[in-house]
Amino acid sequence: MTPDRFFALMLLLESRDGATTQELASSLGVSQRTVTRDLNWLRDAGLPVTAHRGRLGGVTMLPGSGLDLTRLTPGERDHLSLLGLDEKQRAELDASAESRRALAKIAATRSRRVSALLPLPDVVHVDSRPWLQRQTSGPAPAALIGSVRRGRRLRIEYASPREACPRDLVVDPYGLFAKAGVWYLVADSARVPWMYRLERIITWEEVDQPRRIRENQTLATVAAALTDQWADGHVIEVSATVDRAQIERAQRLFGRRLVRHDREESTTGLRVTIRFLRLEDVRALLPFGSAVTVHGPDEARARLRALATDLALHYAS
Repeated sequence: MTPDRFFALMLLLESRDGATTQELASSLGVSQRTVTRDLNWLRDAGLPVTAHRGRLGGVTMLPGSGLDLTRLTPGERDHLSLLGLDEKQRAELDASAESRRALAKIAATRSRRVSALLPLPDVVHVDSRPWLQRQTSGPAPAALIGSVRRGRRLRIEYASPREACPRDLVVDPYGLFAKAGVWYLVADSARVPWMYRLERIITWEEVDQPRRIRENQTLATVAAALTDQWADGHVIEVSATVDRAQIERAQRLFGRRLVRHDREESTTGLRVTIRFLRLEDVRALLPFGSAVTVHGPDEARARLRALATDLALHYAS
């Protein structure tokens, strides 16, 4: 169990008279099996967590036996409820100080027990940033969070990689979203949801108008829909054979966009389908060289041939 999930689970148990494992799993964004394992961990740690079956049952904690939340300020409770952030990301939100104070207060209320186990924060460290991440530019998350929490519209100048010139946009923000070490502003533009990378926002200012977001939509639902759309959306499907020695590398790179056809195997490779958002994205296959053979469609083969020819001419003596 990560430290963030531990405190989130304790906060849920403290704030409810009883909750099912399904409700806890939904609130934490994990599976019921994970919640059951976490609850067993709490019992093993000596916390009086009980579970009762039946229509009026659920998981509960004996009153006064858990975390003392009365000593926390509203800001400390707010920052403690943020899940999945590492220390660097908390610092980018200016949340480190309040998070540390909250954790210190909670740790001070727990009675010291004789145990051979080291404290979990001492042996678990989370860094959700990807490897080889370059230095980012654009506004810091902490600079935008005030305007977002005030529920104001924003006017941004955004440099999209698909357009020659930056665009001026008025957006209705849902909030900030951290994904794989990258911060995004999730907002509606003309009632259409988008994710804007903070490093591509050149300038921004708060508009003296309340945001106008769509009914029954939250930051979590919009971010999830956009993530699924990016992962599953495509305009071209490329049929290819990938050498066995490179199939794991291809799966790491393309993720859900690569579909294996295990029944269609050759002596050297596996037949796959790779979905690309645009035809130009097939250039991602160039680093594989001859380890990937594209069978179709014809426009994908033609584009790869042109890219490879340009590269050969570039390095010709």
